[in-house]
Amino acid sequence: MTRRPLAYLLLAAVVAASVFPLYWTLVVASSDNSAIGEATPPMVPGGNLAENISRVFDSTEFALALTNSAIVATTVAVGNVVFASLAGFAFARLRFPLRNALLVTVVATMMVPTQLGIIPLYLLTTKIGWTGHLQALIVPALVSAFGVFWMRQAVDEAVPVELVEAARVDGCSYLRVFWHVVLPAIRPAAAVLGLFMFMGAWNDFFWPLVVLNPENPTVQVALSTLASGYYTDYALMLTGALVGVLPVLAVFVLLAKQIVGGIMAGAVKG
Repeated sequence: MTRRPLAYLLLAAVVAASVFPLYWTLVVASSDNSAIGEATPPMVPGGNLAENISRVFDSTEFALALTNSAIVATTVAVGNVVFASLAGFAFARLRFPLRNALLVTVVATMMVPTQLGIIPLYLLTTKIGWTGHLQALIVPALVSAFGVFWMRQAVDEAVPVELVEAARVDGCSYLRVFWHVVLPAIRPAAAVLGLFMFMGAWNDFFWPLVVLNPENPTVQVALSTLASGYYTDYALMLTGALVGVLPVLAVFVLLAKQIVGGIMAGAVKG
């Protein structure tokens, strides 16, 4: 009982430290630059949010950027969940030659910096005519080594070998076993992976900057356009950041129920 108030105080401090950057972004986004430049900056939201949002969409192709990022991030998240779950099931529960060697090879690719592959990937996308198109962002990111390893561990922990064997004895194909037995068991892990992949694709800046045209940007490239120039309009820049982070928060809220539900189910079973 004596430790509980301290625990709640610590949790409240962590929540405040986590929420304050988002709140400060809202304060700046709803103010003008004259208020931001004062000796005592504002600590409550102002009344210029709608005007600043309108300026963001007038200053750059932000509506197109939101659409492009939504398409890319959603497709990448769904693709990783599907392909990584299938690969994780294969590595965890199927027996085939060189299985362990292939898994080690997949995991080893995680140690290679992404920047090392930018030049050959750009040459390849240029050769097949994908430069300036969204498929140049989607196809290379449809499956990741992290996702395969993550889902392999999830299948290994959540799906007993006896359950797969029983389904096979009953006449289920491997695809039916995956769909009816494995996928419901690993749904919380798949939700976490989908969230990670969505955030990674949404926040990616370097590769979209390299392969896309300025007229067809993603959110991060559009934000860099707002931050460029001789004069930094902090209200405009943070308004764009606020609008750009809202879809990520929406996806988190959408998947949080699955994540928490899976944690609680595991706690009850334990």
